[in-house]
Amino acid sequence: MDTMQRPLDVLGSSVDKRIIVKTKNGEDVTGILKAFDSHINIWLDEAKIEGEKEVKLGKVLIRGDNIVYISPGK
Repeated sequence: MDTMQRPLDVLGSSVDKRIIVKTKNGEDVTGILKAFDSHINIWLDEAKIEGEKEVKLGKVLIRGDNIVYISPGK
C-alpha cells in the first residue's frame, strides 16, 4: 500500500528540479525550484513565462496566494 505524503513533502522532493507554476492570471511560469515556505511562497531560478512569446525572468519569488497549481517540469 502506498504511504500518504503531505503536499509540502512532495514539494520538498522537487527542490533543484524544474517545475511549472500556473498563476491566477493564467501564466505558466517554469523554473528550477530553489526554496519554498509553509505558505507555498516559492523561489525559482532560471524562470521564464511560457506562451506565444517566451519571457525570461531569471530569479523570481512567487507568492503562494497567486498560485493555482504546481507541476513537475518538462
